Amino acid sequence: MSRLVRGLVPALLLLPFVITSPADATPGAAKFTTTTVATNVAARSDRRPVAGGLYDGKARKTFISWAGQYEDNYVQSYDHRSAKWSTPVRVGDGDSDSHNYPTMIQAPDGHLLVFRGMHNVELRMSRSPQAHSAEGVWEETLVSKNAATYPMPFVTRDGTIFVFYRETSRDIQIPGAQVDDRPMLYMVSKDSGKTWKSSKEITGDNWAIGSVKRADNMNEIYIGQLRQERNGRVRIVYTLAGGGTEGHLHDRYHRNIYYTWFDPRNLHFYSVTGRDLGTQIDDADQENHLKVAETPLTLPNGVKSPDYIQLVGTTLGQRPFLLWFTGDDAKGPLHNYMSTWNGRTWETKEVARGLRTRDMEQLDPFTWRVYATEDGKPNVNTYLVKCGKWTPEAVIPTAKPVQRVEIIDNFRDPVRALFSGASSDRNVAIADGDITVAGISRR
Repeated sequence: MSRLVRGLVPALLLLPFVITSPADATPGAAKFTTTTVATNVAARSDRRPVAGGLYDGKARKTFISWAGQYEDNYVQSYDHRSAKWSTPVRVGDGDSDSHNYPTMIQAPDGHLLVFRGMHNVELRMSRSPQAHSAEGVWEETLVSKNAATYPMPFVTRDGTIFVFYRETSRDIQIPGAQVDDRPMLYMVSKDSGKTWKSSKEITGDNWAIGSVKRADNMNEIYIGQLRQERNGRVRIVYTLAGGGTEGHLHDRYHRNIYYTWFDPRNLHFYSVTGRDLGTQIDDADQENHLKVAETPLTLPNGVKSPDYIQLVGTTLGQRPFLLWFTGDDAKGPLHNYMSTWNGRTWETKEVARGLRTRDMEQLDPFTWRVYATEDGKPNVNTYLVKCGKWTPEAVIPTAKPVQRVEIIDNFRDPVRALFSGASSDRNVAIADGDITVAGISRR
């Protein structure tokens, strides 16, 4: 099937299908509305809760990105003045791989940039033809042939663009690299994405976060989420993967939870206590200074555990906390944990069961709202986390199950959160999930 034919979606499915409905909620909880903006178009996606959408104050529009059939990348916009949604614009070919999802930022020059790491091959970028608009034919650029997967972009206050990504070292013929040697690196642009340099070129380090030759072969880095704060710090939570003691195998096991923060000004990483780890985190750093929780090297119920997605936030901008979940070796529900830094050590406690925590937003210096789903069920559940306390808040109804949630950067209601619907099949040729947004009702 040609790329042109694959890029065509029936016109009926592209038109915004607006259904607004209040969420079921506990007394005093926020009142949500939902709007389904594209129906039966979402394929399975491996996107992390990073850079799913943004609000452009100059255009007074919200832009969202999502993965359609064959993982092809789409961008859609909401005009806050006319209260209307655009039809989706196809901006890139996903090459039929669920890893090749879109992540989107706005460059300092106003153009929208969509990144996708063509799984273990290269990092590509699509650039909007006009500033502050998604309309027209987007220009595609090969950023680097660096065996990139999982692009996580952000823009600093001085306009520098960073894109963290994971490298599959063996696929770029690094001598001695094994299949489970997969560190994190990043690309940097200081001219709105026109030219790029890699972290290897800038720092001289082989990686930014990574390891080799661990006895358990857990040398794959899976960042669950990175979050840039107003002060410029970038908070990062991640887990390890690899073959375990059985040998070199890709992503057979997951193990442990780690936390660090990154300073884009000097390119250094730091521990929770403020220890300066320099420009590269190695295994000694993560084991001695970054480990939050130890989890067993097992496959509970056939599930890789901890999960690929973990969330990071702070209380008062100072004390970080993490949300993560594991499988159950007794074939029970997922176990949801919160790890909180108390100023001296990490405290971890189970806060819920059966949930997949998807993303969260800060409501005030003490309080965060968490968005979570239950496998195979419609609706998105929200919870409040305040000073280490977990409280159920509301149920946001959706017509179908939701696979991914991303909070819109600098959001404006009614487009606060993006819900990417779960496809009925893991095959990305099947795209029958809905694209829905949620916001707070002001009535």
